[in-house]
Amino acid sequence: MTAKETYIRDVARLLSGFIASGNTTDLLGYLTAEGGLPGADPELTGAFTGVVREFAAADPDDRRLLWDLCIMLADIPPEGAPASDLHELLISCGIRGIGTIGSLSPACAEPALTRLAEASADPRQRIREAAGMGVRDILSRQRDTVIPELARWVEGGSWLTMRAAIMGIVEPDLLGEPDIPTAAFHLHRKVLIRIYTAKERQSEAFGALRATLGSTLALVIAALPGIGFEYLRQLATLDDPDIRWIVRENLRESGLQKRYPETVRHIGAQIG
Repeated sequence: MTAKETYIRDVARLLSGFIASGNTTDLLGYLTAEGGLPGADPELTGAFTGVVREFAAADPDDRRLLWDLCIMLADIPPEGAPASDLHELLISCGIRGIGTIGSLSPACAEPALTRLAEASADPRQRIREAAGMGVRDILSRQRDTVIPELARWVEGGSWLTMRAAIMGIVEPDLLGEPDIPTAAFHLHRKVLIRIYTAKERQSEAFGALRATLGSTLALVIAALPGIGFEYLRQLATLDDPDIRWIVRENLRESGLQKRYPETVRHIGAQIG
């Protein structure tokens, strides 16, 4: 049995115990203890997310209990789980659980997206990453609800909320589905307009968004090379240091260099 299979088995058993008794002691103790092992975080969080999805889809009553559990975990404050603390894993599990329950129906998606928007601005990087992955979970099944909401995040949200929106929509599997690449392109364009017109660019939050854009735009261009490269050429003409940095970083992405070497070289020469 692999480590992943062991985690799934154990989490299923412990979640069943929680549903039967309402007691979280054994579950939280297990997650905290196992989460401290090297390399355990992604597989353990993934196991928790998958089992929550399975149980929540099977029984509406269990879904409500699991939702409340995930909210409780996600609401652990920064002082209760500072960066690099083992209890951060509990929050990550809660946020991913919120996302996967949100994927079950439009009615579930709306409150889940509200929670994910809050988590996207958390001061802890690990929590922000979980929020972006939660967006992917919902988007994979409820795109008609999620895409308009992500557009609102981009139009009126903070730098970090915008980051979660673009991070969530560039999952490679999602970019292979109809309509997602076009939606991802429009979100990126709106984000870059906000950057171009922004005066405040000194914050850590802006730096995190810029760093993410340094690779995500290439994924969108690979999915829509026609309009994608034309847009990149337009960006390359702008006299803006942050926009030009984003263009250069995306031109370095191996996926574009291997598939479109001449186009990449041409735009690279254009930007200097």
